[in-house]
Formats: sequence, C-alpha cells, structure tokens
Amino acid sequence: MAVTSVVGLQWGDEAKGKIVDILTDHHDIVVRYQGGNNAGHTVCFNGVKYKLSLLPTGILRPGKIGVIAAGVVVNPRAMLDEMERVRAQGVEIGENLLLSDRAHVIFPYHMAEEAVMEAARKGEAIGTTMRGIGTCYRDKIGRSHAIRTGDLYHAASYRKKVAEITATKNTILKALSPDFQPLDANAIADDYAKLAETLAPHVVDTTRYLHQALAAGKSLLFEGAQGSLLDIDHGSFPYVTSSNSSACGIHSGSGVPERRIEKMIGVAKAYTTRVGGGPFPTELNNEIGQHIRDVGHEYGTVTGRPRRCGWFDAVATRYGAMVSGVDTMSLMLLDVLSQLDEVKICEAYDLSGERTMNFPSHVEDLAEVQPVYRTLPGWKQEISHIRKVSDLPKQARAYLDSIAELIGTPISIVSVGPDREQTMMD
Repeated sequence: MAVTSVVGLQWGDEAKGKIVDILTDHHDIVVRYQGGNNAGHTVCFNGVKYKLSLLPTGILRPGKIGVIAAGVVVNPRAMLDEMERVRAQGVEIGENLLLSDRAHVIFPYHMAEEAVMEAARKGEAIGTTMRGIGTCYRDKIGRSHAIRTGDLYHAASYRKKVAEITATKNTILKALSPDFQPLDANAIADDYAKLAETLAPHVVDTTRYLHQALAAGKSLLFEGAQGSLLDIDHGSFPYVTSSNSSACGIHSGSGVPERRIEKMIGVAKAYTTRVGGGPFPTELNNEIGQHIRDVGHEYGTVTGRPRRCGWFDAVATRYGAMVSGVDTMSLMLLDVLSQLDEVKICEAYDLSGERTMNFPSHVEDLAEVQPVYRTLPGWKQEISHIRKVSDLPKQARAYLDSIAELIGTPISIVSVGPDREQTMMD
C-alpha cells in the first residue's frame, strides 16, 4: 500500500486505532491531520492496552514514523505526558515522532474559555471535552489570537503575543463569569517556553517532510480522529467537533493532496454510539442499550463518559461513507451483539410522514426523524474466537451482508474483539 487513509463513518469512537495499528505494518509513516487530545484510541496486543489521544497510533510500531501534522491543535503538556506514559509501557519515542511547526497551540486560556462558554449554554451544551480544542480552532480562524508551535521558538514575539492575548482573554472571561480568576501571562509564557524546549527535537515542517517522503517512494497512512458525522462542515452541526473529521480534512490538515490517496477505508461499529449532545435517531434508552454499553465497554477513552448506544444507522453511516469517499469498510465490535435474540438496522428515516434515505443537513430535522428498521435474527453464540468471515454464524453473515447492501460499500475487515488477532481481513 502506498497512500491509505482510515476514517470514521459515524460519530467517532469506531475503533479506528485498531485498524490503523494493523495497517501500520504496510506503511512507513502514520499521519494525524486534525483534532487534538480530545480524540482517543485504544490499541490492544500481547495482553497490553495502549491508550492514545494525541500521538499517532503508528508510534507503537518500531521502525515507523508518527507525524502530527499542521491541522492538529496541540496541548504541549498533554503531549509530553502522553509520551511519558507510552514510554513507561516500553514504547520508544525519539526521532520517530514529528510535530508540525504549523500546528496551533492550546493554552490555559483556551480551556478556561471553553469551560465558561459551555457552562453558559446550560441545557444547550454541545458536550465538549473541555480541553480547549474548539476555542483554539476558533482563535486559529480568527488569526489575531493564534499561536503556532513554531512561534514558541521566537522568544520576543512569542512573549508579546502571550501577554496581549492573555490580557484580552482575562477581560472577556471576567465579564462572562465574575468568579473567574485572571490568568498570569508571564507564568504561562515561562511554562510554555520550558515545554517547547522539551518538544524542540520533534518540531519540523511536516508539510515539506511528507512531500519529500512521497517523492522518495515512502508509504503514508492517514489516521483520522473522531468521525465523519462530527465534521465541522458536513456533520450534525452544531453538535460536532471543531475540525474536518471526515476525509475532507486530509489535504487541509496535512498539506498532502487527497488525490494522492489510493485507498480510503471507512470504519464503523456494528451498532451506533454517540457522546455528548445532539440528535441520535437509533438511540436505545433501555436495557438493550445498556447491554451494548456494558458488553462493548462504551465509555470514553479520553473522558470516561458513558456513550449513548443504539442500533446500526445505515442512513447516517452511508452519508459518512459518501462524504469521505470510502472504497471499503471495516465493521468493528461485531461480537458485542452476540447475545441478542434479534438485531436491527435502520435502513431509512420517516420524516414528516415521508420515507427518506437521506441524512438531514439540519439537526432540527434529524431530531424529528423516526428510524425505519430492518429486523434480523441474532446469532446467540460466541464469535470472538472466529478468524474467518466464512466461519461466522449464518445470521451474523446475513447481518454483514445487509449492512454492505445498505451502505453500498463492501466490508473487507471484520473485528470480533479488541486484540489484533481478532480481526478478519478479506
């Protein structure tokens, strides 16, 4: 494989990290192109569980290069903490990790601002992780209050920017929340200067590096964070993330043209989950939903928050596949459904008495739809030990066939457990 991308097709948490980890064997460089430490990947092998948030999954493989590209927003302390945590598990991190000098930096005022804004929304809260991701992206677009990783190494202008921005943020946040305690600009500037010194060996122009790698015949694997339905432009706005989490973000986030990608792999769970607010047509607020949550360990890698669970939504997933232009699908956590008498797939929506297979562009309409289900018999047997799709129970194979038919995309990878070996590849 020369250039491949792995992208989530639902509302995130699709177990993309496992697929990226497996595919890393066939690539030289693994690239994160958007998001920040609000993302979470869990990779399991040899009985060890690795929890990653900002670092590319490929960092776990010896001899591979992990790149955090320009479209990512970076909290330097969170990044260094994660590096040390992974090192403590025996993973070497040195020249194999590169951070873009164009990546924007998350500061304490971003986290403080996000907390104040989210509290002010009360019942209309978006469900942010409170890690300053959205407020950092907002400052990036606004430009005047933005600081990039490369700016940390220009001492005079960097300290001037921190002083000016912190003064403005303090004024705004004090007005919004009288109890807010102003931040110390000098303390922030000193702290981040030390963090930057530690990160310095990893900071490069990753855009140039990736193009040089392509020219040298190196193979790239793009690793998306969150999922296509959380895309800032194409997702269920405003209950989305702050970046282009569909495949649309690859070029803008990495500087590598999307036409260089030879294979686009979409990842979806065998059911649907969502974290935070926003409409969720197939949500199960009953014992089945709790069963899926418990068996699937559906609690956030980053936040620990319980995920909302529901039946597989083919309308939403098909839309995610369309936006990201996937060639093939990976269906994950099929084993979670093994104990159910029957399984359901949402094959269409009923909106105001009309049946549609289109995913609404406005959340008001999405909140009104009623799922139209296709009901299939469950398989009621353990499948986590199976290593060939042909060996799956006929009911499980029928479930896979129905999903592939409704999405209009072949399923080439099926996962029946968290470990690398519990993955069937066509």
